[in-house]
Amino acid sequence: MDLITLGVQLLNAVQYGAVLFLVASGLTLVFGILGVINLAHGAFYMLGAYLAYWITLMTGSFVVALLGGVLVAFIAGILLETVFVRLLYGRDHLAQVLLSFGLILVIDEIRQLLFGKDVHAVAPPAWLSGSIQLTDNLSYPVYRLAICVFCLMAALVIFFVIARTKIGMIVRAGSENREMARVLGIKFDRVNRYVFAAGIALAALGGILIAPISTVFPGMGDGMLILSFVVVVLGGIGSVAGAAVGALLIGLTDTFGKVFFPSVSSILIYVVMAAVLLWRPSGILGRQDA
Repeated sequence: MDLITLGVQLLNAVQYGAVLFLVASGLTLVFGILGVINLAHGAFYMLGAYLAYWITLMTGSFVVALLGGVLVAFIAGILLETVFVRLLYGRDHLAQVLLSFGLILVIDEIRQLLFGKDVHAVAPPAWLSGSIQLTDNLSYPVYRLAICVFCLMAALVIFFVIARTKIGMIVRAGSENREMARVLGIKFDRVNRYVFAAGIALAALGGILIAPISTVFPGMGDGMLILSFVVVVLGGIGSVAGAAVGALLIGLTDTFGKVFFPSVSSILIYVVMAAVLLWRPSGILGRQDA
């Protein structure tokens, strides 16, 4: 493999890991901060892709689809937390699994009523539709590069909010010791609502971004849900920085595994997860029990 081809595969790995980070960071926030197992997270990834298709079809603008899809997902997250999810705080995981599985069925039924079972394609913005010519026979899509840049900017915003803002301080306090934070007078009702909504919006954002380089089809969130849980476990439950490390590790493993070890590439991700958990049972950046 020459250096240019290696560089292309590295970019593919970073792009894949970047989108995976967006989805997994939303899952680790909901799972780690609220203590809710949301099996419907992948369904919202799928919903984001379908919203990208529909809004682009209606308006002709992918940028409008990006903004509108994230807004719709955020509002849906607020409504779901207010009506359903808040009933699960402190409940056993079986209740959480049953409710979130029910949400999967509802979202899938809504998807089928609105869009049917057809597979759809979404065109990227015209100004990002070209390719960069690397060699006579090799080029790289501009949109894939744009995804890398956009996800990097989104990651910086997420880290800034968590590390430098008041709501981020409350989120970190709740992650470390929720009961102590309550004793100190911190009220989590509104924070819980916004954290859940942000997690849903991040999942939808991942689906929106991936739609122009992948087909939009029923069940597309199932595989992403599994990979997101792998990333959360690898990085450490509740750690957004851990999710970034885990997503990049999975992106590199999956991309280069398909290049160098195609016959076993489907299991390499889980081999890496098992190896990491043997080394650090709480994840790469998870809190280690004394």
